[in-house]
Amino acid sequence: MMHSSSKTYGAGILKILGIDPGTLVTGYGIVERGGKNGLSYLCDGEITVNPSMSLSERLLAISKGIDKLIERFKPDALAVESLFFSKNVKSAIMLGHARGVVLLSAASSGLEVFEYPPLKIKQAIVGYGGASKEQVQRMVKVLLNIKDLSSPDSADALAVAICHIHHSSGIPI
Repeated sequence: MMHSSSKTYGAGILKILGIDPGTLVTGYGIVERGGKNGLSYLCDGEITVNPSMSLSERLLAISKGIDKLIERFKPDALAVESLFFSKNVKSAIMLGHARGVVLLSAASSGLEVFEYPPLKIKQAIVGYGGASKEQVQRMVKVLLNIKDLSSPDSADALAVAICHIHHSSGIPI
């Protein structure tokens, strides 16, 4: 089941797997909202695939990586950036392939999927929809009280997870 709107979860613990899909590097981040409405960082990282692999092999590797994350961390939901229109059609199609396997893995595991446009994610994290990637990365570190992130892709994934927690709980960040 895919949603573009948010579901309210109440004040309990909520664990969200955020995904920044790509056909070579897929960033992930897991954030938990605790009972006191605070955000807790659980982990972040990347699923990287060998560029010499065929597209179908790369997509399978991404899917298996997502499946392992879901099995290990048992998130309550998965949040992903919605597809945005790009001037580069080939890049948009490749991103669509990666998003497709992420959505399939979530659905196969029975996870609800929530999608957020880049503008809404930036607004939730920085307060401004035109924020730069660097501003988003800095605010993710501040919000989660962490010093370093694995990569820009995992920072984007954490931002999506934080955005979902913000929108699903009605709690200001």
